[in-house]
Amino acid sequence: MKEFEQVIRIRPQDDAFDDVRMEYAKMLKQQLAKGNNGLVKSKYITFSIEADNIREAKPKLERIESDILNNFKILGVPAYPLNGVERLQILYETFNPDIMADFQFDYGSMIRTGLNTKDYVAPTSFVFKDRNTFRMGNTIGAVSYLQILAPELTDKMLAEFLDIDKNLIVNLHVQSVDQMKAIKLVKSKVTDINRMKIEEQKKAVRAGYDMDIIPSDLNTYGGEAKRLLEDLQSRNERMFLVTALFLNTAKTKQALDNAIFQTAGIAQKYNCVLKRLDYQQEEGLMSSVPLGVNHIPIKRALTTTSTAIFVPFTTQELFMTGESLYYGLNALSNNMIMVDRKKLKNPNGLILGTPGSGKSFAAKREITNAFFVTKDDIIIGDPEGEYYPLVHALGGQVVHISPTSKDYINPMDINMDYSDDDNPLGVKSDFVLSLCELIMGSRDGIEAEEKSVIDRCLPLVYQKYFADPKPENMPVLGDLYDCLRKQKEPQAQRIATALEIYVNGSLKVFNHRTNVELNNRIVCFDIKELGKQLKKIGMLIVQDQVWNRVTINRGIKSTRYYIDEFHLLLKEEQTAAYSVEIWKRFRKWGGIPSGITQNIKDLLASREIENIFENSDFILMLNQAAGDRQILAKQLNISPYQLSYVTNSGEGEGLLFYGTTIIPFKDKFDKNLKLYSLMTTKPEEVEKREKEMEAEKHEGN
Repeated sequence: MKEFEQVIRIRPQDDAFDDVRMEYAKMLKQQLAKGNNGLVKSKYITFSIEADNIREAKPKLERIESDILNNFKILGVPAYPLNGVERLQILYETFNPDIMADFQFDYGSMIRTGLNTKDYVAPTSFVFKDRNTFRMGNTIGAVSYLQILAPELTDKMLAEFLDIDKNLIVNLHVQSVDQMKAIKLVKSKVTDINRMKIEEQKKAVRAGYDMDIIPSDLNTYGGEAKRLLEDLQSRNERMFLVTALFLNTAKTKQALDNAIFQTAGIAQKYNCVLKRLDYQQEEGLMSSVPLGVNHIPIKRALTTTSTAIFVPFTTQELFMTGESLYYGLNALSNNMIMVDRKKLKNPNGLILGTPGSGKSFAAKREITNAFFVTKDDIIIGDPEGEYYPLVHALGGQVVHISPTSKDYINPMDINMDYSDDDNPLGVKSDFVLSLCELIMGSRDGIEAEEKSVIDRCLPLVYQKYFADPKPENMPVLGDLYDCLRKQKEPQAQRIATALEIYVNGSLKVFNHRTNVELNNRIVCFDIKELGKQLKKIGMLIVQDQVWNRVTINRGIKSTRYYIDEFHLLLKEEQTAAYSVEIWKRFRKWGGIPSGITQNIKDLLASREIENIFENSDFILMLNQAAGDRQILAKQLNISPYQLSYVTNSGEGEGLLFYGTTIIPFKDKFDKNLKLYSLMTTKPEEVEKREKEMEAEKHEGN
């Protein structure tokens, strides 16, 4: 548990945010205590074949290995073959569970010392004098076998065994039976049962009662045997001989008895019996190491479907070290989900859900966590004015952009690293063209002549700044307007006329040099007060500012960009195209964009926008509307069972897509925390927060 606490630990920094920081750290500790993250489970598969010699066996084993690894890949389970040293390490850890020293071995030392591999893995002693326990070194152990009596089993049984907070090795020896032999065996059993039925019927006739009245057991077994024969003959089922062994180890006899009692309790819950191997403890121990040899003759015949119940891959866990962030608890195992988006091939993300499902809250939780754990810069595009309480609490800069605001953002801002090549104007030109297109309201895009005129004007507008790059030389929209007015072409006059209202008219909020602190670690652009006409332009300009920051941070640190109400950007051709460009290019510049939206249909309205989906390896999916669920199921290949986690789910519950891994999660955030009041967007809770802030202000005065 101490190792896991190390991963989630957030230390005080002796700054203004320590109260919020330590509150978040305390919440993480509480969440860790709810799950079983203190357990480490290792799963090994050993396969063997019969052959006359190793030369004959090797190519066959390699073919089987390739098949097994491919099947694991289809399951989405990472698996790799073990080398000789790794196999010896497993044996060493099995035989020496009380020794904390690392396994020291190399093949060269065997030649020098004359020792063999057994000398490296053996404990100090083995004692097998007791009937149902044994000793190895200072550890006491016992091996039991599982007697499967239940008519039906569930895969949850094995999962429960593996969740026991004790040292436990579960071994399943599965041996396939030749199909013809299996059918022959079942047919002989059917024949035996039929013969017994005839005997019973003869007895009935002799005793003078109805010959159809025969013992119910015979009827039951007869039906079962016929069904089994049918499965083997026509349903592609195979027969396997299964031995399930359980090795419990502990430091004292009492601790061992408690562990066995706990294990037996789970078996009993599923109508099975855990029985101790009397006078076979040595054979049981040697059958519990991954050598693929079973010394225990107790076997149970099971079909493919029944054997598959023991596949140990019922839940996936995501708990990563490094700069990993908290994303809730695994809905199946209650374990914490801690992941680092930067380790994905493509860290771009989407947060999807219906209104009230907890989208904004999830984004704010990630922002808070990233602020405490990483050195990343964070930029937020906030069309609804929901983020500023949290940003203020974290000492960030909130830029309120509105026609009446005194906070100004200059759409003409540029820096020398703005582009991949030596010409920063190339990429800036794309942005200015998109801006003009949006301003002119052109659905089909501006014409080639108009593009040429703008492209001609831009070097002239930036000439002074490039000659002497100081803030007062940065051009504004008015400089572009003046340059266009000086051009002779009628196209230039058309563009200038469209720009006029944004330069000299009532919408001139963007015709000023930037006057706010944009070097802060957290910058929130609040564009709630911009009218409908200006909001799309505002969002495009915010994206350009983000591009600016990403290029400045390139190679130094990552830049996280959160865009709420993302569907607003996707409705317009220009802003959608610019967003797609961000999704394609941000990764190599160290940018991590996250789109937050409820409108899936807008997200998939065009092939170009679909690129956003294809270039997002991280998706946080909360409760979905019925129509959107079907679209997403098809797009992301979600099974009906997984889909149930986003159907009528509560707030903060859903599915997390991390690369190829899909995990159901839940996040119940403590409502008594100060952090919760800063993150919530529920109207009644927002109102309560604002009243409390007002009261505090009043007291301060």
